[in-house]
Amino acid sequence: MSFSSRTVFLLGFLSCLSMLLLAGYFQFIEHFEPCPLCILQRIAILVIGVVFLIAALHNPKAIGVRIYGALIALFSLVGGSISAWHVRLQNLPADQVPSCGPGLNFMLDNFPLAEALSMVLRGSGECAEVLWRFLGLSIPAWTLVAFSVLFVIGLSQVIKKVQQDTTWL
Repeated sequence: MSFSSRTVFLLGFLSCLSMLLLAGYFQFIEHFEPCPLCILQRIAILVIGVVFLIAALHNPKAIGVRIYGALIALFSLVGGSISAWHVRLQNLPADQVPSCGPGLNFMLDNFPLAEALSMVLRGSGECAEVLWRFLGLSIPAWTLVAFSVLFVIGLSQVIKKVQQDTTWL
């Protein structure tokens, strides 16, 4: 069974939208306050979702499909790296967990962007806290699974045989 690239891009967008809605549910209904690494993962999902949406609306041919697929794969790698780091922090022994740091807004308001991002990526004690599990996996672990699937989808569009058209995009 083969889907058109437009269908794949639309389904990818809907998947990203559902992940963001689930994150909103956890934050606003279950009152799980997102840590800075969670926020970065949400931003990555948002960026990937926007690329999927633009690609679905654009309905590109040949090289355009590959470009969108490469962007999706690239942003999925970035998001997956953040998720993997987050999972690592959650699995550190208690004596190696970093102390809690300031919130993301405080860091962005009081430090240069590069330094604030460096502080966020180092993680803090709040990032090591596991608030929820499903089938033994925490939210960042499930997000890592999602980024892995999104990476495969993006890569599949890069290597997919697309019918050639007279337009290059």
